[in-house]
Amino acid sequence: MYPNTPNPSNSGQNPFMVQKEDEIDLKVLLFNYLQYWVLIIACMFVGVLGAFLFNRYATNIFKVESSILVVDDKPSLGTDLFESSGLGMLQGKSNIENEIGILKSFSLAQEAVTDLNLNVQYYKEGFVTTTQIYDKLPILVTVDWKNPQLVGGRFKLEVINEDSFELSVENEEFRVYNPNDPFYKTLPEQEVSLSKSVYTFGQEISGENFSFTINQIAALPGDILQFNLVDTPSLALKYKEELAVSPINKQASILSLSLETPVRRLGEDYINKLMEMYLARELDEKNRASENTVRFIDEQLSGITDSLRFSENKLQKYRTENKVFNLSEEGSVIFERMQELEMQKGQAEINLKYYETLRDYLVSDLSGDMVAPSIVGVTDPLLNSLVQAYSELQSERNRLTANFTDEAPAVRENATRLQNTKKQLQENVNSALSNTQNLISDLNSQIRMLDVDINSLPETERNLIGIQRQFSINENIYIYLLQKKAEAEITKASNMPKNSILDFAKSGQEPVAPKRSLNLLIGLILGLILPIGFITIKDFLNTKIEDPKELENQIKVPLIGMIGRNNSEDAIPVMNNPRSTVTESFRSLRADMSYLSPNKDNLTILFTSSISGEGKTFVSINVASVYALMGKKTLLIGLDLRKPKIAEDFNLPNDKGMSTCLSSDTPWRDVVKATGHKDMDVILSGPIPPNPAELLLQDKFGEIIREIKAEYDVVIFDCPPVGLVSETKELFGFADISFYVFRQGYSMKGNTQILNNLVEKGGVSKIYGILNDVHIDKGYGYGYGYGYGYGYGNNSYGYHEEVQLPWWKRALRRK
Repeated sequence: MYPNTPNPSNSGQNPFMVQKEDEIDLKVLLFNYLQYWVLIIACMFVGVLGAFLFNRYATNIFKVESSILVVDDKPSLGTDLFESSGLGMLQGKSNIENEIGILKSFSLAQEAVTDLNLNVQYYKEGFVTTTQIYDKLPILVTVDWKNPQLVGGRFKLEVINEDSFELSVENEEFRVYNPNDPFYKTLPEQEVSLSKSVYTFGQEISGENFSFTINQIAALPGDILQFNLVDTPSLALKYKEELAVSPINKQASILSLSLETPVRRLGEDYINKLMEMYLARELDEKNRASENTVRFIDEQLSGITDSLRFSENKLQKYRTENKVFNLSEEGSVIFERMQELEMQKGQAEINLKYYETLRDYLVSDLSGDMVAPSIVGVTDPLLNSLVQAYSELQSERNRLTANFTDEAPAVRENATRLQNTKKQLQENVNSALSNTQNLISDLNSQIRMLDVDINSLPETERNLIGIQRQFSINENIYIYLLQKKAEAEITKASNMPKNSILDFAKSGQEPVAPKRSLNLLIGLILGLILPIGFITIKDFLNTKIEDPKELENQIKVPLIGMIGRNNSEDAIPVMNNPRSTVTESFRSLRADMSYLSPNKDNLTILFTSSISGEGKTFVSINVASVYALMGKKTLLIGLDLRKPKIAEDFNLPNDKGMSTCLSSDTPWRDVVKATGHKDMDVILSGPIPPNPAELLLQDKFGEIIREIKAEYDVVIFDCPPVGLVSETKELFGFADISFYVFRQGYSMKGNTQILNNLVEKGGVSKIYGILNDVHIDKGYGYGYGYGYGYGYGNNSYGYHEEVQLPWWKRALRRK
């Protein structure tokens, strides 16, 4: 039974058959792409080659890494009271996020860039790419950054000899940097130009908005270099964004710093300098407290020094004039007691001055570091803790405001804690002021009582005690202040940053970019995906019939056969080339006729198509030929009265034919012409009439056809395209079997709907499809030379000319 003819006994679906059809669909898809295997392999080669060239000439990017240990502050005496009081004034000192913010701050990056002097970038031209150079510079460009400068663009320098060079503008993407407004650059008002092209080394090169000097270091004649100027704020912003700072894990207080850069030495120097500035910043904050303490003590010493010198001279003069050098035993006791009280009073007065200074500091809301109470002898642990907490909160505020706005949550929280601490500190200072004033008043009372005992002594000894008393007071205060100043200076000299560098910056030996293996894989994948995508889109947008399987699914009638492409100029290959694959496909079609119309001695076959050019005349002639070769008396009738073609194929004059019979009384036998082939005659369409449709609709046409059927075994109708003219629909009734011809790569996919309408709405029965000019293999078992899945073609055992299959198809067939 013919493969496309429905089998009534097969009412249900065989699950194995469904699986087989799915497998065939996958092979169809595979064959569709494999026919473009040359294009796919070429694209994959181009993709890999492009990735290789990119890897070869792309700038290598290296990752520079270092690490810093952030140490927790140990809580001082009394700090735990505030941490557990719930006031929220103090928090842990190892705030990792704050330290990350400092390391990524613009100000710290600006300090590092300024210290490294990175404002000029140098490049050396290569054969393909231009690479940046950092160390071992052949030239040195000195720039006057106090005046406006052109930044962003690039200058090109070619060394002529040891003394001179040629300078030109390579890239004109310049911006004007103004030091008075460093964060806003403007476009130059006019095109950048040089006054001349040749300069000498050491000569100032100036113009509109630029001024610099190029000095010779190790440049050789013929060297070609490039350089561009970059302002410090832009560099700081660039490195600030490129620097990555993160904890090595959630539990550790170790920060990892990394930077990706094409110049390894530059990246190492920048990170090392950044860490150096970071620790120096921390040390400066610590030293400011000691500096403020020394400043406070110096202010006190400046007043006591003159008093000490005056009282010392006065004591020496009194002893000399009165020849009195030692006090009596009673006077010594009174003097020692008085000296002790005066020392306590002096210490209390110093404390009082400190409290007054601290009170004024809080009232004026100054931002500098406060003098620690312990430095001036205040041993109140609560006051010491409050001052320390207030100083640290101020430092934290300075850090936060350098990176965040006042509305940021961290800044607002810091302001709240700072305000609470300040309030507590003010209350404590006011209390300390009151207590100190009361202490001084009590000491004054005790001193007045001792004055009564002093008055009972002789006048000479009494005066000596008074003078020596004043000298001792000044001397003790002076010594005390010198001791505290020495302690502050020792503290400053011994200050060390609490944080430390664990690892200095070090670059990896292998670049992190470009990723060579990944790029090659991406190139290979793109080389595979792009042609496949192009083929898929091309097939999706293609409106022509290409795939026999797709045609078979779209039409509602069986697809009976496929006719391969006729590669010769012969219009009748069946007669003239009987061993060709095209001839075999017509033989296969003739064999199928016995299944489509069994037990019929006479057979009338109609051929039509949607439009002209689909090959219905070619199919009609060759089908008639295969029947004639079989010994069947065959007549080919040309019914395309509008555009006849049969006469040309047989080299016959189209002087008479069917139009002659229908428009006159000429008998049909008079217009029959011999084709030169045995058992095969032809009736041409004849001269083109003005009314072809009306001629074919006459009753006379039916009578002629009945007479022809009585004399011929096989009658072939070559009808006009049913998609263009209307008379073809009336001709289906005269045929036993009708064929609708499609042409691969020519017929539109929408033409299948014309055939479906003929079956569904026109009532045409026993009509089948034929795909002509098959030359594109879209699936396993299809293709020219293969019939319809029967395997004709290669290895055909002498049935017809062998067709050499492509290598990939032979491999799949063996599977």
